[in-house]
Amino acid sequence: MNNRLIGAAVVGQSGGPTAAINSSLAGVIEACANNTDTVTKLYGMRNGIEGFLEERLIELYPLFTLADGTVDRKGALYPLMQTPASALGSCRKKLPKPSEDPAFFERLLSLFKKYDIRYFFYIGGNDSMDTVAKLTEYLKTTDYEMRVMGVPKTIDNDLMGTDHTPGFGSAAKFIATEMSEIVRDCAVYTVKAVTIVEIMGRDAGWLTAAAALPKLVNGEGPDYVYLPEVSFDMDAFFGDIEKAFEKHPNVVVAVSEGAQFADGRYVGEGAQSGAADVFGHKYLAGTGKALEMAVKEHFGCKVRSIELNLPQRCGAHLASRKDLSEASLCGQHAVLKAIEGTTGAMIAMERFEDKNFPDGYACRYLPKEIAAIANAVREVPREWIVPEGNNVTDECLRWILPLIQGEWPVVWKDGLPAHFVFD
Repeated sequence: MNNRLIGAAVVGQSGGPTAAINSSLAGVIEACANNTDTVTKLYGMRNGIEGFLEERLIELYPLFTLADGTVDRKGALYPLMQTPASALGSCRKKLPKPSEDPAFFERLLSLFKKYDIRYFFYIGGNDSMDTVAKLTEYLKTTDYEMRVMGVPKTIDNDLMGTDHTPGFGSAAKFIATEMSEIVRDCAVYTVKAVTIVEIMGRDAGWLTAAAALPKLVNGEGPDYVYLPEVSFDMDAFFGDIEKAFEKHPNVVVAVSEGAQFADGRYVGEGAQSGAADVFGHKYLAGTGKALEMAVKEHFGCKVRSIELNLPQRCGAHLASRKDLSEASLCGQHAVLKAIEGTTGAMIAMERFEDKNFPDGYACRYLPKEIAAIANAVREVPREWIVPEGNNVTDECLRWILPLIQGEWPVVWKDGLPAHFVFD
């Protein structure tokens, strides 16, 4: 059977940005540019599917290839890979179900035909995979041949079907580095004090778990780590701090922004606006501040809260080289699998042992059916959280450790990292 489908491709980025999302974009660009006999043009959609509907497209081949048609790695591709955030822009648009709004999808189809688009690549997390799933569902009802692929992205590491997600390794490296430095900074004084570090993570505590990595590497880390997978108990929290005070005067804890009480209320609910995005996700913040006030009232000691916030996902100067390399390979494999005939899938990473690689860690890249991935959340396994629910196991940390390995050879300009920016 001849699966060759000739036509243009379009690529977009969606959801929250990461330090590795542009590496995935670079992978898509490189693989498409190496197959121009099949992928005749490559468009980038500005601000995801929203921009596509407004026909805000940019041709990418002229920006990333040399006169002879080869990929301009050093001049364009590598600078793109070290640039944080979503270079094409992002969006959080929830698509309707095809059966509920056929006119919406007919509009999409008319644009695909207008630009002869036969390949659709979407880089994103859970909500972005929902877009891939709905577009796949709709295309089954048409006679327009097209291939749709999801490229995984999220610092939260909560996508189903894949061992881990591009973006997580770099965020974990940043968090672990910051926690290591915070612990050392706090240890210089003898005055009783509590430092609470709030870390991103709505439903899954992978990022917060990474805060404990300094313990495995340097022998010193935060005293406690609280993940959203375990209900938060204020009395137990106070008890933990009292035990830590028996060992040293300066207590450092890490807590997920998504920490909830047993009744489902967010710990930081009183400091939150209650607003939600189009997917129904409440905007979270204030967990650290709420705990700061509670500790101050209960212990009367010096206390501060630190919200790592956006630097967790945009700290590209401290990106994991392993993470950026894997992100690029995810993008490349999405293109190659689509050219072979795969559609309605997301590229997933599968970990396996290989003695030819450092620490025996290696990954293979496989397409997984998108219907089994979209709108599901992958949590930290309960067995990787200590029975008391206030830290993670060494097994969990050893699983994360390979993902933060290596440093990207950042190109600097006048003392700052050089970034690639679309006009």
